[in-house]
Amino acid sequence: MALLEIQGLTQKFGGLQAVSDFNISIEKGSLVGLIGPNGAGKTTIFNLTSGFYQPTEGTITFDGRDTRGMKPHKVTALGVARTFQNIRLWHDMSVLDNIRIAQHYRMGYSLWDCFARTRNHALREAEIDRIALELLDAMDLRAYADERPRNLPYGLQRRVEIARAMSIQPKLLLLDEPAAGLNSADVEGLIRLVQWIHREFDITIWMIEHQMKVVMTLCSEIKVIDFGATIAEGGPEDIQTNPKVIKAYLGDENI
Repeated sequence: MALLEIQGLTQKFGGLQAVSDFNISIEKGSLVGLIGPNGAGKTTIFNLTSGFYQPTEGTITFDGRDTRGMKPHKVTALGVARTFQNIRLWHDMSVLDNIRIAQHYRMGYSLWDCFARTRNHALREAEIDRIALELLDAMDLRAYADERPRNLPYGLQRRVEIARAMSIQPKLLLLDEPAAGLNSADVEGLIRLVQWIHREFDITIWMIEHQMKVVMTLCSEIKVIDFGATIAEGGPEDIQTNPKVIKAYLGDENI
């Protein structure tokens, strides 16, 4: 059974149909790409998958569970983590606290435990600290643990955001344009980071990306949408030479 199964997904906003009959089956351990021109509906699909939107039509099944009607934190608790095209960090908190707070959904202690500083509170906080510090070490961020994200270069901020998503120990990681705003050196570093995460954590990754080098290097399967509808799917070589994809990105005169 696929880890993520989406069938007949359609999303309408008033008279606008942002997604039309979208289907995908993502197997555990795979690294899949979702591409298309600006406004094609890619982020809408991620918002539906992670519970930020509820679909007009269709089904979303994650790890055997129908997620329709679930709030984002419930979908997260099932094991779906995501990043955003525009980095969303808490800039008034330290890097360490950004990683720690992402685990709030599984704190495992009550408000009374917090006020009374019970043993349960102490044990759970120690576990949250351990996970956060291990991630900072693994992703070469330990030196910035006490720094505010706003003081870091953009490439490091993106790394912090990915580390925060990883802190929930997800089964599926959604990366929404992780290379956006990165320079060429940071893009190379991002490719190595995603490869390392995929390998070391044995995690399933579904990514949206505009930089073709990133997608073609990382993804074994790619799905292409335009105006909310699927126009192509296959391996990197198939996608690069597909006339419908070339037309969507470059126009008729390039066919």
